[in-house]
Formats: sequence, C-alpha cells, structure tokens
Amino acid sequence: MTIKFETTIDFRNPIWNRDTWARIQGDLNPVNERIGYAAGDVLAVVPGQAVKPVCGFETFLATRLIPLDDGTYRRLNKEVIFYTDLNPDPGSRRMIDTWTNPFNGEECEVVHVANDPFNYTISEWLILAPEDFPKDGSAPKPRKIPLMFPWRRVGDKLALQTDMHLYYPNALQPDKWPRESSGKMARVSEIFRYWVDIADVENPELTAVPYAGTWSRITPWLPWMLMADAPGHCQYAGIMTGSNDWDIVPDYVVEFAKERYPHMLSAPAEDYGPSISSLEYYAREQTPKPPKA
Repeated sequence: MTIKFETTIDFRNPIWNRDTWARIQGDLNPVNERIGYAAGDVLAVVPGQAVKPVCGFETFLATRLIPLDDGTYRRLNKEVIFYTDLNPDPGSRRMIDTWTNPFNGEECEVVHVANDPFNYTISEWLILAPEDFPKDGSAPKPRKIPLMFPWRRVGDKLALQTDMHLYYPNALQPDKWPRESSGKMARVSEIFRYWVDIADVENPELTAVPYAGTWSRITPWLPWMLMADAPGHCQYAGIMTGSNDWDIVPDYVVEFAKERYPHMLSAPAEDYGPSISSLEYYAREQTPKPPKA
C-alpha cells in the first residue's frame, strides 16, 4: 500500500497540519491501530481550599484511521477512563469500585468510562464547535477555517498545544439527576500538550509519529461523586504518550480491561455511532441515586 502524505514542515500549510495531526492521532495505514495512554490524578478544586488529589486515573484510546476519497481521514476511536486509588507509587495503583467522598464521608459507587465509539473526521479545516450547530437540529452554517495549529520549534522537537473549551447543556439535568448533576450547563475543557521529534515528522517512512506530553481536563464534579451543585469542580492532570504497541499501557490496566471491558481492547474496524460524551453515556446507562437520607 502506497500512502502519500506531506512531510515538509510548513506551519501555515493546512494539508501539512492535517497529515501531521493525523499521524499523531493515529496511523495513516488503516491496517494498524494506534494506542494512546494517559495517567495521573483527579484533583478537587474547591473555593477557599487548596487543590487536592481525590483519586487517580488510567486511560487508553484504541484508534484507527480510515482514509476517505477527499483526502480526509475518519478517526475511529474507543476510549476508557479507569479510576484508581492514590498509591504514591503509580505502578502499584489499582482500580477502585467504591470511593469515600472526602468532603462528606459518603461511600460512592465508582462508574468507569468506556466510550465506544468517539469518532470524528480529520481534514484541512477546523472541526466545527458545538455552537456552530443550530439548536433546532438543522445543518450547521458554512464555517471553513483552515487548519493551522500553534506549533513551536524547541531545539530538535516540535511542541503543540491543542485546547478545547466547551459550555453546553448538561446531559444530566438537575430535575432528574439531583445528586449527580452539577447544573443545567456543563463547562468542560480539554488541554493537550504534545512533543514530537522533528526527525520523525519529516520521515516519509513513518505513517505514525510517536509523541509524549500532558493532558488536563476541567470538568464538573464527576456524577458518581454525588456532589450535586456544590461549589467547585474536578481537574484531571496527567502525562500521556502514543504508540502502535500496547506495551505503553501497564499490565494491570490491560488486565482490568480484559475482565470488565474486553471489547475496548481493539480499535473499531468500521465507522459506526453515534459518538456521544461521557455524560451522555452516564445518562443512558445509569439511574439516578435516591435522595440522601
């Protein structure tokens, strides 16, 4: 299979940005699946208090890129987030099924995340933001902005930041989910930092580019924490990397997935959907907790 892509670094070329972003997110060869991995702490941010870790997390993504006739790539993806204890040795952490709320002492049932699928298209144009989609369900207004990321050269590496800040109706409305819902609207940010070797980006033999970096996520209280609309929020803070090999994911994470979510251990082979958020999955799969006695 001959796979053509742009390797000449040109920050203002949308095609180069598209192809390089695709090689970071996945592998241009659709035979290969790409594994993303991140791990760290979930932090509680409460007004008037110091930020503190309340649990750990382990996450992986299994991704496949399908090239489309128009030169774009369909990113087919499964993703999990498993919650862990706070063992100071990250290699000794283990998944948890219950969690003691440090703010009220309540024992909570942990709900791990398994989003299957979460797909989107990588093109030379920016992805439409939620506010571009009319509330009546009609087609979005034409809005084409060339894809140009804020790359930086740092020695023999490229650094990239990609941030997404969203504010949208909460899938868990407080009238139905009084203990799980943070309110009528959800404010969520995804904050990524990537580091890649320039030599890898310029290598025409590499259909996927290794990376390392950080992932942060700002989100309302996780619904299973049963914090309702208490002031504050959660922030995920972790390191991340990507590879075509599962060996970047710790054995205990893979074993937990095999036991609970075996279907998440392979990338999708075809495009299916819909792609929905973790809160939407929660609303579909869980039931509201009864009022606190």
